[in-house]
Amino acid sequence: MRGVRGMWSGTVRVRAGMLELSGQIGTAAPHAHRTVQVVIAHAGEFTLADAHGTARRARAALIPPHRTHAVVAGVPDGMLVLVDPDSATGRRLIGRTADADDLDSWIRAASTLLDDPTWLRDGRFHGVADPGPAPHRHPAVSRAVALLRTRLDSGPLRLSDIARAVDLSESRLAHLFTAELGLPFRPYVRWLRILRAIDLVAAGNTLTAAAHGAGFADSSHLNRVCHRMFGIAPSDFRDVRWIIEPTS
Repeated sequence: MRGVRGMWSGTVRVRAGMLELSGQIGTAAPHAHRTVQVVIAHAGEFTLADAHGTARRARAALIPPHRTHAVVAGVPDGMLVLVDPDSATGRRLIGRTADADDLDSWIRAASTLLDDPTWLRDGRFHGVADPGPAPHRHPAVSRAVALLRTRLDSGPLRLSDIARAVDLSESRLAHLFTAELGLPFRPYVRWLRILRAIDLVAAGNTLTAAAHGAGFADSSHLNRVCHRMFGIAPSDFRDVRWIIEPTS
């Protein structure tokens, strides 16, 4: 079966720590992001490429955070899931990938999910309970993240201001962000803005309103950042139906 090129369509469900698209998987330019990503073809195969220039057709792939990848050809019926790496489900998925950066490892890791009903059942992706303790986080980092979430629509967010608010030096907070969250301060803020914009679009806001509500200068700014992070523009999701699921 030839892969699908271009648009994405279907249903996107947003729930705590997870975004799941079911429908047509389109193409995406090379990109990397903070989430763990699962891609599954319900029928046929998609074509995925990694940063080494390797391309493979596959039924499924499990991609660790911060790994450059591209969807060269998609499928008309599939599933793409983005999982917060700090969540229990995210940590379990990362454990299966061994943090590999090659395409063959991503395909092998995903094959263990396909026939496991604790992960996939009734056409949906399900996380499993993590028996281990949540990773320790410095209390100042937790306060900083909570503060950032309340200020996303208030203009530029500076490390110096947040560090002052949580009683840490800039250098100490910058180190903690990278060590505990896996991203430096500025890329982490961009990620929070993207998630806020997704929430606002899912709630029925226009792209312009979502951009402003998430702290982007305008819809063009949101478009550029979205393309860098996901390899696609927000307009590529115009045929997607958004569903926000309540948190438990």
